[in-house]
Amino acid sequence: MITLLEAGLLVFIVLSALMTAILRDVLAAIIVFGAYSLGMAVLWIVLRAPDVGLTEAAVGAGIMTVLLLVSIARTTRLTGIELRPVEINWGVAALCGLFVLAILATVPALPDMGQTVGNPVFGEIYNHYVTMAYEQTHVENVVTAILVAYRGFDTLGEATVVFTAGVAVLTVLRREVDA
Repeated sequence: MITLLEAGLLVFIVLSALMTAILRDVLAAIIVFGAYSLGMAVLWIVLRAPDVGLTEAAVGAGIMTVLLLVSIARTTRLTGIELRPVEINWGVAALCGLFVLAILATVPALPDMGQTVGNPVFGEIYNHYVTMAYEQTHVENVVTAILVAYRGFDTLGEATVVFTAGVAVLTVLRREVDA
């Protein structure tokens, strides 16, 4: 059952996502996007996934917001533009709505939170990770053990991609300023 806090967070997240998409002013859109990421981080923490929440707070609300703000600060920004939403393409909006409805139609098929009996997620691999994680890695948090020990190369690869993207953006911004 969804709590009042979760419902409020979901409403906040959806509204901030919509506002990010329809605002014409880039600075306002970046600020609302930062609020969206912060809302997602809080939701992940409420849903008892603090590792995902902290990552979202650091990368989404923190680094991405700062990177986007630095990007517009180092490039020209038009002044005198009134803050009004963009024209909505109703065909695309209807298509997005249908996609959301299709995704939401699958929600009843998901197992209840905490349900282990009959849940395909809780199979042989799950049992191995839960029972052997501490013994094999000496890390108390199972999620951290999976991310760092079992999926270490994958996590390193993801960090490398993010770092490379950041360096590329900074390189482009430096060229724009020097030009």
